[in-house]
Amino acid sequence: MKKSYYLIDGNSFYVSAHTAFDPTLRGKPVVVLSNNDGCVVALNAEAKHKIKRGTPFFQIKNDPELRDVVALSSNYALYASVSTKFMNLIGEYSPNQFLYSIDESFLDCTGIPGRHVTRAMEIKHRCKKELRLPVCVGIGETLTLAKLANHIAKKDANFEGVVDLNEWEPHRLIEKFSLTDVSEIWGVGKRYALRLNKLGILSVQDLKNADPEFIRQQFSVVLEKTVRELNGVACIEFEEDRAEKKQIMSSRSFGHAVRSLSSLQEAVSTFLSRAAEKLRAQGSHARVLTVHISTSQFGDGPKYGESITVRLPSPTNDILQLNVVAMRLLKKIYRSGYEYRRAGVMLDDITPPGYIQSDLLGIVPSDGKRQALMSTLDKINAKLGKNVVHVGTLGNSPDWKMRQDYPSPRFTTQISDIPIAR
Repeated sequence: MKKSYYLIDGNSFYVSAHTAFDPTLRGKPVVVLSNNDGCVVALNAEAKHKIKRGTPFFQIKNDPELRDVVALSSNYALYASVSTKFMNLIGEYSPNQFLYSIDESFLDCTGIPGRHVTRAMEIKHRCKKELRLPVCVGIGETLTLAKLANHIAKKDANFEGVVDLNEWEPHRLIEKFSLTDVSEIWGVGKRYALRLNKLGILSVQDLKNADPEFIRQQFSVVLEKTVRELNGVACIEFEEDRAEKKQIMSSRSFGHAVRSLSSLQEAVSTFLSRAAEKLRAQGSHARVLTVHISTSQFGDGPKYGESITVRLPSPTNDILQLNVVAMRLLKKIYRSGYEYRRAGVMLDDITPPGYIQSDLLGIVPSDGKRQALMSTLDKINAKLGKNVVHVGTLGNSPDWKMRQDYPSPRFTTQISDIPIAR
């Protein structure tokens, strides 16, 4: 039986999440800005005619010809909430689902009775009706072909957002693949595309016809798998549980310059809390902790940047234990008189849970009660929002927080922002 993988992808997902709750935005050019409102990271179809992704926001703000463009700061709580509803709806159509990203999900619908295009159209219409999210659905014999089918569905309006390559005749596949640039293939990208072009491999069909062994020798085993997948041989499987991270980093630029040690302590504690939460989520402990701070690389002010790493005598995922060490490290590298613009932490030498003993730094063993406390902490924050419960070094209104001068209502996470029909 031929495999039938679906890839359902939300179109302009960040912008669509806003317009789903704010009908006044529909039909207008809308862009979503990066952290600290730096540049455009997402835009809808109307905006794509005027602006490119990555355009600095100050250029848009100062251009009189772009006065009609609506700019919005990133609203990650909204995106996560909408994504959860989106994934739950999609998951109704198959017991085998793989969440690839916040706006993309694979389904294995092999063997499910009925025509796949009909089912895909139903998914598309339900997402539009129930969530007000426009989506495209690509169907193929492998994950790579499903991803390619989704790309074709997005680019050609004649398909009405759904493409099933399993239904296409061979001559039609050859024609379409020959007209599709090789850079459009999942995992190829511009760098590989340039190298492939030098070998005369310009289109999807060219790569499909290439010798897999030759591609492996010239590039990698990953690209070899891509060639085989284009020929219907499944080499990439659903990742039921993604590989555990061997290194976890949490770092961010500040919305405003930070001068005081107390503000840096708040920032580092927040970043460390997020990193430790990820560590606990995969059931691991870390033995190495790094803290870094730095000023901006630009401007005329004095420059300073430093990092410090310590190897913990015992691995841990306890935020209270980690925070004790992080604060000590931060004090060692902090220098007054500088305007700090970035800070972060990194957890390394990550291992499975093991025996934890007391040590010379004063870290006490993380017993069953402390592990239960960490579990409760994670559950509360998962349900009520990040940092609802946090370590004592985090203030209520930190001056280092991300700048968001163009916020949108928190439609799904703040009761006062729920839209009211009048």
